[in-house]
Amino acid sequence: MSKKALCVGINKFKHLPSAALNGCVNDASEMKALLKDLLGFTDRSVKVLTDSRATKAAIMKELQAMVDGAKKGLYSYLVFSLSSHGTQVPDTSGDEPDNADEAFCPYDIQSAGDRWHPDHIITDDELNNLFVQLPPNVLLEVYLDTCHSGSGLKSIDMLLDRRPRFLPPPTLDAFLKIEKLPARGLKEMMLKKEIVHHILWSGCKADQTSADANIDGAWHGAFTYYFCKEMRACNNALSR
Repeated sequence: MSKKALCVGINKFKHLPSAALNGCVNDASEMKALLKDLLGFTDRSVKVLTDSRATKAAIMKELQAMVDGAKKGLYSYLVFSLSSHGTQVPDTSGDEPDNADEAFCPYDIQSAGDRWHPDHIITDDELNNLFVQLPPNVLLEVYLDTCHSGSGLKSIDMLLDRRPRFLPPPTLDAFLKIEKLPARGLKEMMLKKEIVHHILWSGCKADQTSADANIDGAWHGAFTYYFCKEMRACNNALSR
């Protein structure tokens, strides 16, 4: 089975230094090591983008190349892992205007008025439109260590060794408006589009929080750390 993977981890954000995280770059390194050690990937088959290299353009270019390669029969197994802030944007597809879309923050995220600039945010619509192009015989696994709602943040607000991986919309007014909308995510879209040969691993449900966590003296995404730990303990015997 020919394989290709993209592992993205973003601790720093060009225009939002106060939004910095700590464990996302470690997540990308840990995912690459896991893919090599247990899933048969090689150095050449895993691309890692971190911090300033992980712009929207760079991430989407790599994903498009992976999808194009799969369409040509070069790859039958694709993996995409992303550790960063999540956020929410108004529906961008136009088919469900009363919904909010999940979105992911690249290194170059920036605002445009009370919204995120569309050229500098990655929406679940954009990812879904890529993944729906995959042939049905291609296995896609997506790992998301991020969150998309502020509703689950209160439980970890006071914990010094945790930081939520959620970035609210640029203004308070925009945040209050978006919080009232029902959110749909990549999972729902992939099911709706009948992308049949895919597995989505996520650090939390829509109303829960993924966190940057200090574990044993080092920063990680809590989901990535414990997922990798369990995968190694069971030697990749987790059911999918």
